[in-house]
Parts: sequence; C-alpha cells; structure tokens
Amino acid sequence: MTESIEAEAVEPDTELETDADVEAENEGDEVEGSDGAPRPPRTKRLEQEGEIAADYLEELLEIADLDGDLDMDVEGDRATVSIVGANLPQLVGDNGEVLEALQELTRLAVYRETGERSRLMLDVSGHRAARRTELEEEAAGVVARVKESGEPVSLAPMSPFERKVIHDVVAASGLKSESDGVEPRRHVVVLPA
Repeated sequence: MTESIEAEAVEPDTELETDADVEAENEGDEVEGSDGAPRPPRTKRLEQEGEIAADYLEELLEIADLDGDLDMDVEGDRATVSIVGANLPQLVGDNGEVLEALQELTRLAVYRETGERSRLMLDVSGHRAARRTELEEEAAGVVARVKESGEPVSLAPMSPFERKVIHDVVAASGLKSESDGVEPRRHVVVLPA
C-alpha cells in the first residue's frame, strides 16, 4: 500500500472550516471553533499547547526523580518542547521508541486539556535534533544516488518523524517520495523525477 508524501506530511486542521478562517487566524484574528465560541489565534493556541505539555512533563520528571529543564517554542505550525540540561537516555530509549511514546502521552495530556488534537513535537537531550541532521545527510546521499541511477531507492523502516525529515529533503531536491508498507515496517521510497 503506497501513500503519497502529501497525505503523510500534511495533517488537516479539523477545526478550521473555511479559507477565510485560515486567513483570519494567520493574521492573528480570532475565529470561531466548531462550538461557535471564539478561539484564540493559532500562535496563542500553540503556546498554550507548549505550556500544558511542559506542565505535564515537569510533573513526570518530578515523579521519576529526573533532572532536566524545559524549553518551549513554536516552530512553523506546531508547538515544540525540549527537555534539556541532562542526559536522559531512559527517556529516549533504543532508536527513540521511548521518546515516541512519551510524545504521544504528552499529546494526549494536551488533548485532555484543550479538546483539540495536538501535533506537538517533543525532544529529549537533543536526540531528535541530532537524528534530524543524520537523516538529512542520509537523504542527500540517497537523492544523489537516485538522480544518478534513475532508479527508485527504498530506505529502511522509520518512525513518522524520520520519514517526514526524509520527505522534506527529497521534496526540496525536486524528486518525489512515498511512504510504503505498514507499521512497524513503514518506509520511504525515493523516486526519480
């Protein structure tokens, strides 16, 4: 089963109903939610998501008696929270599995408070940032190989985060890519132009 990059990389915002709502929200104006009540602008909502996530993670760190500081930011269309200042491999796990699970739990905590699905991105001890750099280098090599050979290249199975990084690099190079397979064996196929 093959899915194009657009289906994986772009997740619809189910709360926005019209182009006018999107435009108003991007300009910082309030728009109405599905219940008719006004909603704060997107940036404010993303900042709120980050604060809820940070509170949740701070409590988790305290319960687990782990050190770490929390950094919050808004990058593009998502809130980001990073646990920094400590090496916490137990919160990353082998190949980032624990980090993925912790991110999903954090997203659920945000959903519980806001009633809206979150695309929050969590990083621990710079794991995602370092992995992004590795993947960008790997993707650049694969792009060069596909351009030279004209043949598609299938990569090893990856997490959704990792596949998104590969898709972004491939798209920037002018080639196309698709995600293929079923979790946990879902992988990226880089296609010639």
